[in-house]
Amino acid sequence: MAEQGKSHTHTMADGEVVEHTHDHSHEHGHNHGHTHSHQHTKAVLNRLSRAIGHMESIKRMVEDNRDCSEVLIQLSAVRAALNNTGKVILQDHIEHCIVDAVDSGDMKALDELNRAIDRFVK
Repeated sequence: MAEQGKSHTHTMADGEVVEHTHDHSHEHGHNHGHTHSHQHTKAVLNRLSRAIGHMESIKRMVEDNRDCSEVLIQLSAVRAALNNTGKVILQDHIEHCIVDAVDSGDMKALDELNRAIDRFVK
């Protein structure tokens, strides 16, 4: 188990550095209504806000009859940003929820993770 409150950083695929701490002070129960503090929430919200802004600009490009190739290039950039955001969420989930699920023998959480990964990587 990670030391409680020990801070460390991760460098994401796009070069963003995210710092967070693990807090394993909560009880290990079998309920899946885990109340984990997801340390990357602010980073995820920032990434989603940027992706939403990018999508709005792509929508304006389409409304302005911009070149289809330009639109496709911008769409691919948003898709890459969303994939990277998904990786941050997945990493956070594994490091917090899944660590606890393994500790407590919560096989349902592991099954849900496998289903989510299958959908995410399609």
